[in-house]
Amino acid sequence: MTGRLNSAQPYALGLFRIVIGLLFACHGAASLFGVLGGAMGGGTIDAGTWPGWYAAVIQLVGGALVALGLGTRAAAFISSGSMAYAYFKVHQPEALWPLQNGGEASAIFCWAMLLFVFTGSGALGLDRLFASRGEREDETASKRTPVAA
Repeated sequence: MTGRLNSAQPYALGLFRIVIGLLFACHGAASLFGVLGGAMGGGTIDAGTWPGWYAAVIQLVGGALVALGLGTRAAAFISSGSMAYAYFKVHQPEALWPLQNGGEASAIFCWAMLLFVFTGSGALGLDRLFASRGEREDETASKRTPVAA
């Protein structure tokens, strides 16, 4: 049983990455474009407003990149940092625990994105496609490169 679960681990991680990325991107789209209920119960965030607008851009772009598995580690690092900022600057001053201060989403997204920094995209990500293509090009290049005597 453990062997089967271990062999499915990259696919489970890939599916988890896709879901987290899409949810994160939805938060950004809601804030920027007013879709899915809009920002804070309706409407959009004014362009250039600190920190909300910048957070929404990071959410939309970072979430899309994480969902696609493209530049996953870098996008997840920036996304995790933005959620840590959101938690400690916006939510934590209200109360200690996320359940009390409304920061559950920020805390969960922060830790989920931090996980992707260390695990990468898993299966089903574009990172793997480009990495395998790059490895093949390196192998063929090393075969063609003459060795100086």
